[in-house]
Parts: sequence; C-alpha cells; structure tokens
Amino acid sequence: MQQLIDGYVRFRSDVFPQHSKLFERLATGQQPQALFICCSDSRVMPEMVTQSDPGTLFTCRNAGNLIPPPTEAASGVAATIEYAMRVLKVGDIVICGHSDCGAMKGMLEHERLESLPVVQAWLQHAGPSSKWLTRLLRDAMSMTFDQKLRLLTEANVITQMHNLKMHSSVDAALKSNSVRVHGWMYDIGSGGIQQFDMEHGCFRPLLAEEQIGEEMQELKIA
Repeated sequence: MQQLIDGYVRFRSDVFPQHSKLFERLATGQQPQALFICCSDSRVMPEMVTQSDPGTLFTCRNAGNLIPPPTEAASGVAATIEYAMRVLKVGDIVICGHSDCGAMKGMLEHERLESLPVVQAWLQHAGPSSKWLTRLLRDAMSMTFDQKLRLLTEANVITQMHNLKMHSSVDAALKSNSVRVHGWMYDIGSGGIQQFDMEHGCFRPLLAEEQIGEEMQELKIA
C-alpha cells in the first residue's frame, strides 16, 4: 500500500502540475477517442501501451476481455458500451487480448477454476465457438500448451468482436459508418501488438514496418 501512497505523492508534486491545464479541461467533461475493452490483468496497461493522455481512452476491463450479450447487465459491460456509443459517441472500439491470459488458461485447464466458481460462470460468456475450440485444442497432442493458449486467445478476441455487434448501439453505429471495431493481441514480453485482419482472416503486426519484417523472416525460414 505504501508504494501506492508514494506514487500519489509523486503525482501531486510532479505529474499533476505539469498537466494542470489538461486536468482543468477534463474537469468539465470527457471526449474520449476510443472505447478500449481489455483484460483486468495488471500487466496490461492500455494508456501506457498507446501513450495516451487522460481523457483519450474510455476503458472497460474484465477477466478475459469478454463482452456478454446486451441482456446481461449485471457486469456493467453492456452499460459501458451503450454509454460509449450513445453519449460519448466514440469513433473506434478496440477489443484487446493479451499473452499469458489467466482467463484463457482457465478455459484450457478446468482444474484452475475449481475454487473459482464466479470466474467459471463469467467465462461462459466466451461463447460457443470458444468452447468448441477449447475442446478441440485439449485433444491436439501435436501443439504445445503455449500454442493452444495463443490460438484460443486470438479466437476469443474474434468472438468478442462478433458479440460486440449484437449490442444495438454498436450495430446502429456500424450501419451508419460512425464507428470502427478493432481486434488486438498484445504480447507482454515483447510489447508488440497484432491486429486482426478481417480480409485475410488472421492477426498481423499493427505497424506496417513490423509486418514487413515478419514477412521477411518467413521468407528466410521458407
């Protein structure tokens, strides 16, 4: 706890004075650029990764970066989406999965969830496609656990992109071309981000130069 208090001291004495004008403006309202839906994992820090100032991201965090159907209001995810679309009118929505995700590990290894009944119930929102893939991966003897985890995590991002469109506020915005939906995969160890390419049906590096480097590496291997 003392570490948090010490951090607040530094914020009040060093950080806040440097950005006082920004906070003065934000005190009267917010106009975030994007709704950022990500995992609660403490290692995933969207503001740091995107180098965003306060007021830029409207963030929604939960275990496994899941998006339940609109009828499930207890978690607050549906309310956050609705507010982002109809009040804040964000222009972009990012659903971001990440490497070494504990929620996805729990789906692959049920024994991890034996003492976590609430988490187990929450992960039902991963959807039928993720459940189908999970059963398939458990029997895939040729793949390592890390490979299975990566594949399931990517599939979950794609599934949640689909679930997002079930929300009427998002559906309406998509039909009017006033919002764009992005699926990201963040690698904690390297700091790299890959984005889902709908046209090719795969994840590719977010930055063009990183994509070129990856393609060059594939050519060398071939």
